[in-house]
Amino acid sequence: MAILMIKGKKILVTGGAGFIGSHLVDRLLNGENTIIVYDNFDDFYKGKMQNIQHNLQEKNFKLVKGDILNYEGLTSAMAGADLVFHEAAQCGIRYCINNPMKAHNVNVTGTLNVLMAAKQIGVEKVVFASSSGIFGAPHQSPMDETHPTNPNSPYGVTKLAAEKYCLAFNKVYELNVVSLRYFSVYGPRGRPDQVIRAFTATMSEDEEPRIFGDGSQTRDFTYVSDIVEANVLAAECHDSTGQIFNIGYGKEFTINQVFTKIAEKLGKKDKIQPNYLETYKGEFPHTLADTQKAQKILGWRPKVNLDQGLDMFVEWFLKCKKK
Repeated sequence: MAILMIKGKKILVTGGAGFIGSHLVDRLLNGENTIIVYDNFDDFYKGKMQNIQHNLQEKNFKLVKGDILNYEGLTSAMAGADLVFHEAAQCGIRYCINNPMKAHNVNVTGTLNVLMAAKQIGVEKVVFASSSGIFGAPHQSPMDETHPTNPNSPYGVTKLAAEKYCLAFNKVYELNVVSLRYFSVYGPRGRPDQVIRAFTATMSEDEEPRIFGDGSQTRDFTYVSDIVEANVLAAECHDSTGQIFNIGYGKEFTINQVFTKIAEKLGKKDKIQPNYLETYKGEFPHTLADTQKAQKILGWRPKVNLDQGLDMFVEWFLKCKKK
């Protein structure tokens, strides 16, 4: 882990009680920064308060329960901030397929609110959490930042629209903004709907995990600490402004391979078989990140491979389950 250069800053993290946001908060608190977590604790998934419970008594930590769709509340919470990490989002491809208006409101209008507030207050930089979902079905693999963007789900469309707003605010208003396209993030505190946590949860109860399709689809799984490091470097790097970066490990695994790895780590190999279900519209067959741009400009390289990451995740999950 690189030495944290961001020190003594006032930082707002939208969605800071969520999976990635809470890990980012932990990292930023190490730099004697003042952290404001702005989170609405949406019912999309439960238990987020546990992600930040250990920081509630920290003198440099403040929790503001608020919605990014509430512009006045957002602006009030952001007042005096030097940096903004915008992690708040409506996630979940399948959920967004069933709730496209909510996805649009949160991911597009909410991001516009964050950018407008940041412009009004005069923050130094905004780091925006985008997604590999903006690509849709790949034309070639691995995908670099110039790969065509043809999202095939409402979630991907909203993230792409938000990216475009970030670029526009940089060009028109000279707001320092950088977008990071996350590839299949996993790790401790991961959302219950994410494949690695869902597989682990069901198999730990001797139940069959669900796989949509035949399991041959691949993902570039990226451990949460590597994602956090990319955020920090993007905030620190002057040359990141107005740029978009792919943030992925750079190796793809099939969903079937992930199932097998988790089954082995839980001691369930040959004891449980997946429940294969019909695939859904909006699914895409492969993701694999080309991260040369992030390596060159940010000096970022992933450090945690899938086996290491799964070991740490399973250990965390089983420990939490015992509590």
